[in-house]
Amino acid sequence: MTMHTTRTFAVLITASLFASCQKYDDGPFVSLRSREERVANNWQVEEAKDNGNDVTANFDQYELRLTKDRDATLTASYTLGSIDLQFATSGTWEFENKQADLRFDFENNDADDTWEILRLQEEELWLHEKGGNLELHLKPL
Repeated sequence: MTMHTTRTFAVLITASLFASCQKYDDGPFVSLRSREERVANNWQVEEAKDNGNDVTANFDQYELRLTKDRDATLTASYTLGSIDLQFATSGTWEFENKQADLRFDFENNDADDTWEILRLQEEELWLHEKGGNLELHLKPL
């Protein structure tokens, strides 16, 4: 192989690797950590939008704990009128649809849902509710 051919081959291999690395519309372009490692974190809602409207205040006290072993815990504290409510459920998470979606299966079936992953970085997890209008931007606790 000539030096020019070797360089061209290296550029083509690198370009094809980068093209296959972008999984989610909002990134990241490349990550050295596996998707499982990036999902595993203690998350809180940084921003929430329902049909484009800011509803972040409704999610101030939500925490989502996801482990590499695919365990999931969802806790929430919120006020309904003059009553303070606590919510907690445990379950599992898994990738679906060629790792484009994240599905939760909790003990409390009301919390079960499937979310499209918009962004999955070490410090950001953006989700859009499948079949719904809710979009959550999560950050580590």
